[in-house]
This record gives sequence, C-alpha cells and structure tokens, in this order.
Amino acid sequence: MGALYFILPLALIIATGAVTAFLWAVRSGQLDDLETPPRRILFEDVAASPPTSAIPPARRSARRP
Repeated sequence: MGALYFILPLALIIATGAVTAFLWAVRSGQLDDLETPPRRILFEDVAASPPTSAIPPARRSARRP
C-alpha cells in the first residue's frame, strides 16, 4: 500500500507531462503537415549527380565511348 502513495502521483506527473508536450506540439505547428515529409523521400534531387568539371581529366576520357 505504501508503494501506491509513490506510484500514483508519479503516474499523474508523467501523464501531465505527456499531455503538456502534446498540446505544445499541436500549438507550435508540429502536426500541421503529415503527408509531405514521408513522400519527400520518394522524389529524386535534381543536383544529385556531380558536375563533369568535378571529374578528373583522366577519368573523364575513360568514360567516353
């Protein structure tokens, strides 16, 4: 029974902290756009390949057929 006096207030403090963190996230806009970030990984970056000037001349001539 003595442990209940310790565990119950601790659980209430943790629950209050979780609710407070959730309300902060909602009010600060953390949950506004849930669709775009997961889909952003599916699109390729335009500047993904290095420019040809970055390739040394010896390798550049070897790449041409």
